[in-house]
Amino acid sequence: MTQISGKGGRRPKTDPSVNRYVVRFNAEENARFLAMFDRSGLESKGAFIKNFIFQKPFKVYTIDENTRVFIDKLSSFNSLFRTLGVSYDNVVKTLRENFTEKKAMSALYKLEKLTIELVKVNSEIVALAQKFDEQWSLKSR
Repeated sequence: MTQISGKGGRRPKTDPSVNRYVVRFNAEENARFLAMFDRSGLESKGAFIKNFIFQKPFKVYTIDENTRVFIDKLSSFNSLFRTLGVSYDNVVKTLRENFTEKKAMSALYKLEKLTIELVKVNSEIVALAQKFDEQWSLKSR
């Protein structure tokens, strides 16, 4: 079988898996098996069973919906913080240029409003992070 014929097709495996075993589960055992299989993240049940029997390590990733929501919220705050910072820099840049006093005062007013908004966003971020930490510490107990 080491010689490859010119007929095409796939090459034969050097160590084919020819031994097969059958396991039957009742409804409860099947539900537990499927839950374990879903948590494993493997694509085939056969690979999952092989890894489980021969105790090969596999990673189980669990996604906490609250964590995802927290990260999404924090990302939106971060982008808002960034846009406020850009606006802040633009206002400061205009103040440095040679403007009349009236224009400088209007720019300072805009700067003050943006700074207040920036402080509000920052306090929301801190409050959200503290709330998440409290919930996380309760789950870990």
